[in-house]
Order: sequence, then C-alpha cells, then structure tokens
Amino acid sequence: MALVYILKHPERVKSLVLTGSSGLFENGMGETYPKRGDYEYIRNKTALTFYDPAMATKELVDEVFEITSNRLKVIKIITLAKSAIRHNLGEELTTIKTPTLLIWGLNDTVTPPMVGEEFKKLIPNSELHFIDKCGHAPMMEVPDEFNRIMHDYLQRLNNKAVAGA
Repeated sequence: MALVYILKHPERVKSLVLTGSSGLFENGMGETYPKRGDYEYIRNKTALTFYDPAMATKELVDEVFEITSNRLKVIKIITLAKSAIRHNLGEELTTIKTPTLLIWGLNDTVTPPMVGEEFKKLIPNSELHFIDKCGHAPMMEVPDEFNRIMHDYLQRLNNKAVAGA
C-alpha cells in the first residue's frame, strides 16, 4: 500500500520505511492455499512467518484463525495477495526519490533477503538493514532492534533537514 501511495503521490511523502514488502516477489501462500476452519494449518502457517515459531502465540493464532474464518475477510486477503503478486513494481521503483529505509529479516521466507537487496538496488535513495534470526515481521519479532534501526534512520534524516534549513 505504501509503495502504491508513494508512486501516485511522491510529493506527500518525506520518508518511507519498508519491511518484508510486497511489490517484487513474495511467497505468501507457499505451496498450498489457505484452509478455512483448519486451526492446525493456520497455526503452522502463522509460525512460518517468524524465525522463532514460538512468536505464533495462541492469541495471535486465534486472531488469524478468526480472520480466516470470515469468508468476506478471506476473499479480501486473497484478492490483495494476488494483486501484489500480479503487479510487480520493479520498473516503477526507480522513480522513488524519497529517502527509504529497508528493514529485512535474514530468515524471511515470505519475502526472502534477496528481495530486500533488489529493493535496495532499485530505489536510488535507500538503505538496507538486515536483522539476523528474524523472519517476515521484524517489528513484532525483534521490536527493540527494529525500533532502534528506524529511530537512528529518522534521527539522521532530521539532522540533515535541520542542517539544510
């Protein structure tokens, strides 16, 4: 969503942070399609999101299960996932001039590290940070490290803005 927005309204965005982003490649469904009503399947798929499967707590799995049990929500999720796969933004990413921070889990199996490297190559004013022992959701799995990287980046941007003013 952030990529589509910045491509349509670059003048409204001062900086961009992407983590495990869609737009180039993703392996969201893997080899199988979501199975509604199969709690064990949902638990296993949720655990695959993380480097540490224990991050898929009962509360989180229950939330995902509730979402996937709602037919309308499932249709929306599948539509969004298919759209992300169909609409490769590779050619358009080179037009993004906004300072961009990329934070990627080294153990992300949904959008693997090579996807982060490709984003770095395509977005001219970007920097890429990898987090070891981290899957697809660094903001959940290692929030302190994620927040430190983002804080340092935003602080540097702010310092540049103040110095340039």
